[in-house]
Amino acid sequence: MQKPRDIFARPPLWVRLLLLAGWLCLGRPALALDHTNAPFKIFQFPPDKIPTIDGQTNDWDLVPESYVIGTDQLTDDTGKHPHPDPADLNVRVRVGWVKGLNRLYFLYEADDDYWDFSEPGLHNDTFEVVVDGDLSGGPLISKFSPARDILGEWETYLTLQGTHAQNYHIFTPAEGKDWCMVWGPAQWLKELPYANSACSYHFRPGQPGHLVLEFWITPFDYAGAEGPQRAVESVLKENRILGLSWAVIDYDDVHSGDTNNGFWNLSRHHTMYGNADQLVAFKLMPLEPQFRKTLDAQWSFKVLDMDRRLVAFQDLSVGTINSWKWDFGDGETSTEQNPLHTYHNPGHYVVILWVAGPAGQSRRAKVWDVVLK
Repeated sequence: MQKPRDIFARPPLWVRLLLLAGWLCLGRPALALDHTNAPFKIFQFPPDKIPTIDGQTNDWDLVPESYVIGTDQLTDDTGKHPHPDPADLNVRVRVGWVKGLNRLYFLYEADDDYWDFSEPGLHNDTFEVVVDGDLSGGPLISKFSPARDILGEWETYLTLQGTHAQNYHIFTPAEGKDWCMVWGPAQWLKELPYANSACSYHFRPGQPGHLVLEFWITPFDYAGAEGPQRAVESVLKENRILGLSWAVIDYDDVHSGDTNNGFWNLSRHHTMYGNADQLVAFKLMPLEPQFRKTLDAQWSFKVLDMDRRLVAFQDLSVGTINSWKWDFGDGETSTEQNPLHTYHNPGHYVVILWVAGPAGQSRRAKVWDVVLK
């Protein structure tokens, strides 16, 4: 007969999950991002200027210098280097996004006096990126998770690691290996259609030189080991804050084993690689003024009740606007900014919005977008 104390040595799964849920809801410390008062900026690319992932920098020439994050903003939190030395390692990072796409674009440029990338394992100069798209916070690496004591090491790894925030261990450069290691079981994250990368350089291991790494990744609110079928992308919107940070791991001697020459961190917390509470605040910026139209009519709609043919229209126009005029395509009009309209007959409708302001007038028609039965 089983002894009573053995019954409770490892609680059943449902009990362990219940305890974990209680920790997630009540017991987790408050989110404590760096740079919350002055977030770093993520540049919004216009839809006709999306970067081509080819390892070239020309697509990024339009990004202002104010978006660049350099070596001078990194700290070697191993204590090996009190101050950055551009002669040893000098990096420049720019981050971008495109409205309507849940992608983060990166341009990483680095000059190193000794590039170390001949080994097939983790001993490789590295750009390590961690992203928390919905600010859910908390541990993303199993060894930091309180659930490890409840679920066990491997169950924690397979069910929790990297699910709500993701760590990309990007090899700079990657020769004879995948471009990065996703730290967790969801290896599908580093493949198309969820990521893409390109790298250009002209040096060999042990030599100095300049490297250009261009890539994009998709942040996820949930990214499970089972694959993308249940995954939930983080929705990127203007002015939203997300958690993001990176570290540059600099190896300078292939014979040094796992010992690196520096762990240059954007966060003030060394363990940001496994704890999303320790990331840095980044803001998804609106278009820069030179890329905005002074006046542009835009709108959307939602069918509230198909049986009653009740439709809500929403003005999304850009610019200073003094007046609106809607033509609903059925002979009726409205001058409200966001009207509700009931159609009397089924059909495919051409709906038009005119807006007017100091910059003039703009029109937006949608042909047969509004269809009622």
